[in-house]
Amino acid sequence: MGKFISKKIKMKTMARLAAVQATYMSDYSNLPVDEVIQDFIRGEVGRYAIREDFEHNIEELEELSELDATYFEEIVRGVHANKESLEKSINEFLSEDFVFERFDGTLQALLLCAVYEIVYNSQTDSRVLIQEYVDLAYAFFTKKEPKMVNALLDKIAKATRE
Repeated sequence: MGKFISKKIKMKTMARLAAVQATYMSDYSNLPVDEVIQDFIRGEVGRYAIREDFEHNIEELEELSELDATYFEEIVRGVHANKESLEKSINEFLSEDFVFERFDGTLQALLLCAVYEIVYNSQTDSRVLIQEYVDLAYAFFTKKEPKMVNALLDKIAKATRE
């Protein structure tokens, strides 16, 4: 039997996924953040994900569940408004071998959204936020990046929330 997850939690998870995608899109397409947000809210962008069936070696489009549009917009606007300070914070917690600006664009967007929530969303436990963003990292990357995301967000949460 599968684990029960409320609709509200699923909608927040979808908001986080869409926020990562919208942050990436806004940064790399040079589209205004307002336009990107509206495209996602209207469902013109981000309605589908590719589901891979490795057993049968096929890919299918799968419609994503509804997102919490207000929460999505809050994250995207918050990242956009605080991007410079968020990047600076992330760089402060990276080891000498890593520089935020050299990360893949998707990883940058994911970290910006995650750190924004850790710093500005005190209503959600940091462990919940970290797990959500590590799960999202696994949706985009293999083992190395999600492990780095976990360690980095853990450090940032301990430093900013204690």
